[in-house]
Amino acid sequence: MQRIISRSRLLSRGLDSHSRRCFSQLLSQRADGDVNIPKMPPFDYTPPPYEGPSSAEILQKRREFLSPSMFYFYNNPLHVIDGKQQYLFDENGRRYLDAFGGIATVCCGHCHPDVVEAILNQTKRLQHSTIVYLHHAIAEFAEALASTLPGDLKVVFFTNSGTEANELAMMIARLYTGSHDMISLRNAYHGNAAGTMGATAQSNWKFNVVQSGVHHAMNPDPYRGIFGSDGEKYAKDVQDLIDYGTCGQVAGFIAEAIQGVGGILELAPGYLPAVYDSTRNVGGLCIADEIQSGFARTGSHFWGFEAHGVVPDIVTMAKGIGNGLPIGAVVTTPEIAQVLTQRSYFNTFGGNPVCTAGGLAVLRVLEKEKLQENACTVGSYLKKRLKSLQEKHENEDEKKGGARRSPLMLASGACQAPLVLAC
Repeated sequence: MQRIISRSRLLSRGLDSHSRRCFSQLLSQRADGDVNIPKMPPFDYTPPPYEGPSSAEILQKRREFLSPSMFYFYNNPLHVIDGKQQYLFDENGRRYLDAFGGIATVCCGHCHPDVVEAILNQTKRLQHSTIVYLHHAIAEFAEALASTLPGDLKVVFFTNSGTEANELAMMIARLYTGSHDMISLRNAYHGNAAGTMGATAQSNWKFNVVQSGVHHAMNPDPYRGIFGSDGEKYAKDVQDLIDYGTCGQVAGFIAEAIQGVGGILELAPGYLPAVYDSTRNVGGLCIADEIQSGFARTGSHFWGFEAHGVVPDIVTMAKGIGNGLPIGAVVTTPEIAQVLTQRSYFNTFGGNPVCTAGGLAVLRVLEKEKLQENACTVGSYLKKRLKSLQEKHENEDEKKGGARRSPLMLASGACQAPLVLAC
């Protein structure tokens, strides 16, 4: 499926040869009387002068000393040296609106003073200890996280990333059920370690290594899928996988409510309730991957799965949980959590004082500044403006006989309002 921005079509109509360049740069170069280039609004912050190595020097060191697998955007990569609220600044002090958010991670603004203060205060007193000793930060953050979740989801295991969280969740499901088979979705992304790579179903994120026990069901894509927005019809494919691809029992089903790497794609209505029933009927657990859709991002709910009227058995989270700190978590019920007592489960850095103090500050900022409501307000405004563009270009295409139409899928993220625009 197309991603949020289709590189092959984004800058069509004469701009294709520059498709790897920043769109604002293209507009500047092509500016004429018909092009209205928007200006950035005033902002009361100027970063201190940058005196470090040049972009060319950094790029050379990166090529020499870092993995060649670490790609970057643009032929001339952006050199980011400062961040404040919704903005990033390059080495020359040029300001950019950050719509990427560190890959859906910065959820309450760059360098939020409350989060920075919590991190600094904790770092000054104790940077690292171990969970075999007591510390208030991990207990307080776990309690605060549990308070945001429904039902009996209140036992927290802290990790360092989303991949770690999903790996742990899948292992817990397999231990608890005694089954090995997992069901994931085509087009899904759940991480890049051995188990999560198996659950991922996009070839560009998968290496040719052993990935056993994961079956990929038809993606319930309400826009390009064969059943449209009829979630229950897609759900039958999961039941077929159970009946014909497994021994009749599964360890679990894992899915994002809104596929992130898969293109900000919502699952068809009615899908998750039906699949959760099928999974639980054969003894499996239901895992909600909230790594990209959690922490109030949808605007309408704090967690993405809530929009589908389901309560999972396990919830995984990362990214927005720490506003950029390396922290993730798995939350499950007390009964399910007991399986990890069969052996010794330990994570050296998971739940360390600095990250949990910062994570608790993030939760407090989300609540204090009503950022869930803000996500809904801004998302609804974006939806309205994009809808007007859709209607405008549909009308223009009709006048031209419908020629030169290419779909570009966007989702507002907030209030879950996907649109298909004509470009």
